[in-house]
Amino acid sequence: MLTTLHRIVQEVNGASDLSEALEIIVKSVREAVATDVCSVYLTDFEQRKHLLMATDGLRPEAVGKVALPMFRGLVGLVCERAEPINLDDAPSHSRYLPVSGTGEKYYHGFLGVPIIQNRKVLGVLVVRHIEPRRFEDDEVTFLLTLAAQLAGAITHAQASGELTRIRSGTDAVSEGFLQGRPSSSGVVIGSAVVAYQLSDLDAVPDRRSDDPAAEVLRFRKAIAAVQDDLHALREKMEHVLQEEDRALFDAWLMMLSEDALVERAVSLINEESQWAPGALRQSVLEHISVFDSMEDPYLRERASDIRDLGRRVLMHLQEEQTNGVDYPERTILVGEEVSAVQLMEVPEDRLAGVVSSTGSGSSHVAILARAIGVPAVMGLTDLPVSRVEGQDVIVDGYRGRFYVAPADSVCQEYERLITEEQQLGRELDELRGHTSETTDSFHLPLYLNTGLASEMSDLGITEAEGIGLYPFLGWRGVRISLDHPEIFLTQVRAMLRASIGYENLRILLPMITTIGEIDELQQLISRAYDELQEEGYEIIMPEIGVMIEVPAAVYQAEEIAKRVDFISIGSNDLTQYLLAVDRNNPRVAELYDDLHPAVLQAVHHVVKAGTDYGCPVGICGELAGNPLATPLLLGMGVDSLSMSAGSLLRVKWVIRSLSRARCKQLLKKALQHHEAQQVHQMMNKVLGELGLEGLVRPGR
Repeated sequence: MLTTLHRIVQEVNGASDLSEALEIIVKSVREAVATDVCSVYLTDFEQRKHLLMATDGLRPEAVGKVALPMFRGLVGLVCERAEPINLDDAPSHSRYLPVSGTGEKYYHGFLGVPIIQNRKVLGVLVVRHIEPRRFEDDEVTFLLTLAAQLAGAITHAQASGELTRIRSGTDAVSEGFLQGRPSSSGVVIGSAVVAYQLSDLDAVPDRRSDDPAAEVLRFRKAIAAVQDDLHALREKMEHVLQEEDRALFDAWLMMLSEDALVERAVSLINEESQWAPGALRQSVLEHISVFDSMEDPYLRERASDIRDLGRRVLMHLQEEQTNGVDYPERTILVGEEVSAVQLMEVPEDRLAGVVSSTGSGSSHVAILARAIGVPAVMGLTDLPVSRVEGQDVIVDGYRGRFYVAPADSVCQEYERLITEEQQLGRELDELRGHTSETTDSFHLPLYLNTGLASEMSDLGITEAEGIGLYPFLGWRGVRISLDHPEIFLTQVRAMLRASIGYENLRILLPMITTIGEIDELQQLISRAYDELQEEGYEIIMPEIGVMIEVPAAVYQAEEIAKRVDFISIGSNDLTQYLLAVDRNNPRVAELYDDLHPAVLQAVHHVVKAGTDYGCPVGICGELAGNPLATPLLLGMGVDSLSMSAGSLLRVKWVIRSLSRARCKQLLKKALQHHEAQQVHQMMNKVLGELGLEGLVRPGR
């Protein structure tokens, strides 16, 4: 059954639209479990009904017409409970509801499984059997797996407007949206450009070609280049491999010389004006599905050979591609996993937004987006990447929404919000040059996180009171320093020498987990200082601080505060470690929340320890730049905040709108909450009362 499951999944993935995917499911499932009927009902919560959208075994003319009232019948029961219902005699069940118009007989066996996405039931997958039959556990699992696969296709169809078109029979555009993680505030309407990894066939988008003849020539040149590569490899391995092993190269060459694979791609270029990489992707995936459907294991394995050949051809197409990507005026960069390099390849005056299947608000690309001031939505696990190229789209970075081919009414609403946001921007500009000071005259310094050229904008230079953190991603922290003290000593000596004449060096020790690490590193710094003094350099001992980002350090904050000159709380890593969440994994990214009560309690504990022992405590990371968190951090008594350039004026506006006394009251109330959502609601209300709701959500 696993082999059958794999084959069906491949076919569903290769379906051109939802209707085709539904037909594949109902026919394949009916055959696989040897039953009489397989049907798919989609749940319409607005119309309050379960609509029959596909069937194999009932009347075809009933599709799109027959519907069950919401939560009525056994289909409604599956939706209501959001769990499988498996019955050997369905008519005897109290919720059984005969349906007219489908040609339904008196079926006894019933198995219905919910189609669920993001905890919402989208529909029900049903199999029926004339004779009494209770389906086996592996059959239930089989249907659940396919229902999960189908959920993605349905979500795509909702976002693109296809589902609306299927239901209404019109060319309606999408009213719906895909939900991701809000990662950089702002809203924008633009045109999607797909960013994909080189030689990744699955990620190649559909793209229209204005010169099919040139694309065919490119494609055939790439095929010839791969053939030359394979001939060369065969000759190279002639004295290494046996003749029967070298036959593999002959098989690959035969695949490339056959008309089916090549001519299918050529026809897609000529007849559908598809560009060569997109035509290659579609042809290869179609051929893979054929081999995957074969019962012979050896022949099924040939599917991987076709995919490998496709990658090789794609690499040559990418090398031969002379025309750069055409970035429209308001480019929305969309991808399965958008990289920092891809982001920076877009001309600065054309990049308007970023959307990625992976990542979260704390991933590198999201941080970059905030630094350059463009809206971003991350973690859209059901993003139909290959289908959005060139589409009109909307990015709502406040609420984490992504609209594909939105309706005019949606566009008009977002155009209004964009106008309001522009007004907000003008109001923020009026804060330039003003001090970061509360209404009761408490000054809270705002520093700039840097390390990227994009961060060093005019805003960052003029508004920040200094550099708060230089972020270095990779192998970092005291662990490498203690593993290689000779490297650490060289680094410290260089820093001390560079500080001569400035006398403002401060050394921050990251990733501390034990007090012993601090003691050992302080000894090494003292050693470097003594050595340079003996060599005649006029230097002063720098201030030494610790970055608290590991939970173990939180509970040693008092001992740390006794030993060092200052503390910086790395809120991104601390949040991730406290909540046991990989913030770059979209499946769990929604659990990552720096306003979680546990995070606030941990930060408060460290700040209190610093206050008790006269050790200044600053905050860096996304918590520092979050306007919702600013009043709470002020209430805790933090000594400084370090953030990206795009957050400076927003945080300054909040600081200048509140008294520190009020912030202490808000903190006391916030710490009584047990859920992050409660804290969000409370702080949203506070900013709303201050007239600052535009800082964290669209509209005012």
